[in-house]
Amino acid sequence: MLEKPLALAAGGELPGVRLAYETWGRLAPDASNAVLVLHALTGDSHVVGPSGPGHPTPGWWDGLIGPGRPLDTDRWFVVAPNVLGGCQGSTGPSSVRDDGTRWGAAFPFLTQRDQVAAEAQLADALGIGRWALVIGGSMGGMRALEWAVTYPGRTGSLLLLACPAAASAEQIAWATVQLHAIRTDPHWHDGDYHGAGAGGGPHAGLGLARRLAHVTYRSESELRARFGRLAQGAEEPWRGGRYRVESYLDHHAAKLVRRFDAGSYVVLTEAMNSHDIGRDRGGVAAALRRVRARTLVAGVDSDRLYPLAQQEELAADIPGADRVRVIESPYGHDGFLIETDQVAALVRELLGPS
Repeated sequence: MLEKPLALAAGGELPGVRLAYETWGRLAPDASNAVLVLHALTGDSHVVGPSGPGHPTPGWWDGLIGPGRPLDTDRWFVVAPNVLGGCQGSTGPSSVRDDGTRWGAAFPFLTQRDQVAAEAQLADALGIGRWALVIGGSMGGMRALEWAVTYPGRTGSLLLLACPAAASAEQIAWATVQLHAIRTDPHWHDGDYHGAGAGGGPHAGLGLARRLAHVTYRSESELRARFGRLAQGAEEPWRGGRYRVESYLDHHAAKLVRRFDAGSYVVLTEAMNSHDIGRDRGGVAAALRRVRARTLVAGVDSDRLYPLAQQEELAADIPGADRVRVIESPYGHDGFLIETDQVAALVRELLGPS
């Protein structure tokens, strides 16, 4: 639990903040070997390792952390927090307050800056004054960028993957449709559904939100090559059956509904919509000039959600960032999670070989 209430950018404060986190490796006596790994929207602190108690899914970046791997735990102390507002141990809408009730609809509006301020208190508690590297993709990249701008002296190097300087109108539009899908579910109850019991939450709305989001995470060419217009098994789409791509989206919706809280999805999506590194800092270009970290910016060539042009803007305005690194992948936005070897090469470029 953080030592003091967290002051929020939108006003007020959040008391009793807890941040769940995992670590790998050992912190050096001078705390010079700490690396911060920041997850995307529906990720968590379990970056590597099998599923198990407290970890409903296996690590989402397996292959990146461990002895002899790019983030070599014989050399680096790696920290991965579950984001504030999440639902895998950190304080969020499903958390219990001091009075025994769930936060639900009373949970406050969060920004990326609030989440990073909480992470800074975590770093203080761990005795880490400066990160050797901060790395994140998508929503995690937004927070990594906030770290480098808000705390330039605490960010030694920076790896930004598939993220923007500010959420665009189109990105906000896609997210808004997802938010409407959840909020119009009759089981949403304005966010106060956590006492409804098993199966009583806005699962249909969350599933719809995930289906829409997942389409934006992948590329048209991959979906075409992988599924085409094929039916799912023996199902007949003209007689109430599904196309194979429909079954694929149903599968991912069901997986998310089993492990993620709809209230957290709303809070985190709104925080992503609020992302603007230049807000109250004189604009994007002025804010990016604050970055002192050695920086690599990378995007995915087939990403239609956070296209390369947004990473090119970051690279152009961050001092010393030079050219954008391009992750070649047919998988769209999810390429930054799937193309581990290419991400590993970027980590080695910043930190040197393991």
